[in-house]
Amino acid sequence: MTQFLPPNLLALFAPRDPIPYLPPLEKLPHEKHHNQPYCGIAPYIREFEDPRDAPPPTRAETREERMERKRREKIERRQQEVETELKMWDPHNDPNAQGDAFKTLFVARVNYDTTESKLRREFEVYGPIKRIHMVYSKRSGKPRGYAFIEYEHERDMHSAYKHADGKKIDGRRVLVDVERGRTVKGWRPRRLGGGLGGTRRGGADVNIRHSGRDDTSRYDERDRDRDRERERRERSRERDKERERRRSRSRDRRRRSRSRDKEERRRSRERSKDKDRDRKRRSSRSRERARRERERKEELRGGGGDMAEPSEAGDPPPDDGPPGELGPDGPDGPEEKGRDRDRERRRSHRSERERRRDRDRDRDRDREHKRGERGSERGRDEARGGGGGQDNGLEGLGNDSRDMYMESEGGDGYLAPENGYLMEAAPE
Repeated sequence: MTQFLPPNLLALFAPRDPIPYLPPLEKLPHEKHHNQPYCGIAPYIREFEDPRDAPPPTRAETREERMERKRREKIERRQQEVETELKMWDPHNDPNAQGDAFKTLFVARVNYDTTESKLRREFEVYGPIKRIHMVYSKRSGKPRGYAFIEYEHERDMHSAYKHADGKKIDGRRVLVDVERGRTVKGWRPRRLGGGLGGTRRGGADVNIRHSGRDDTSRYDERDRDRDRERERRERSRERDKERERRRSRSRDRRRRSRSRDKEERRRSRERSKDKDRDRKRRSSRSRERARRERERKEELRGGGGDMAEPSEAGDPPPDDGPPGELGPDGPDGPEEKGRDRDRERRRSHRSERERRRDRDRDRDRDREHKRGERGSERGRDEARGGGGGQDNGLEGLGNDSRDMYMESEGGDGYLAPENGYLMEAAPE
């Protein structure tokens, strides 16, 4: 494809001219000629010094040894200065130490930004203050972080010493102590090797010198009190939470109990309505069965001729059951055969509506049988529907036989005792 490019573009791909050869300006190192060739040191051995005439070697000081030496010299120099100042130090004749030593309070670890008026406001709560002396640096004029407070009464100083230790002023907890320079024998200030150590007594033999120059036991007691107070508040909060949880659980139980009671009342009302509905349905079926029985009796009375009428309209005839139900005591002959023919005729001429109603009645009976309430409910229904106090010829039979007989009275068959389904009566 490059052959189709224009000449100006093909010139870009053309190779450059070869680099021209230029002779070197000077010879290479291995080509140079040396006027003095290399030689050994053997000719110079006689110039060496005799080892027997050499001075003994000297050992130089290392860096660590030099630092340790300077540190020791500094400590020795400081000790000499401290001894000199101890000889000159007399707190009772110090011009800066004024006022009553037993009414003066020492305050250390003060914030450098804290003013004298702020200290006065903080410590006047314990009593009237006579004088406040804040210590400043002589060279820079800046505060050194401690002060002396003189109270008018000694009891106020003791109250401040007892309660103001560890008080936070301008974000820093101050250290409060009595003035020990003029009150404690053998006590030395911090610049002379003493100060407020762990025992707050001073002196190299009794003072505990460490970074935290305070009485840790007092702070430990305060921390223990603070921890106990915190634990007490936490236990109180836990008890309140547990009490609230119990109350919520009891409210939930009461709410669930009320809902269960309401649901139970609703179900009981529904069950009572269902029972009333079933009772009405059974009573209506009983009335319907009695009405059909009366109609059947009237029809039999009109077509049977010399058949014996029942004693009352509501009583079923004792010989109206299916063949073989009441045994050989029932009437037989042409009247029984005519009654069977009439029953077959009526059965064949029933309408489809009556068949559907019978099927619904059979389904209701099956449902009642499954619920387990058929026996007791039917006994009460028969007692109500049978016209209480009337003799219908069934008193001598048991409950099962009476129910079976009533079922056979109401339709065209009988109820099988083993499964509760309506069975067709066997024709004679």
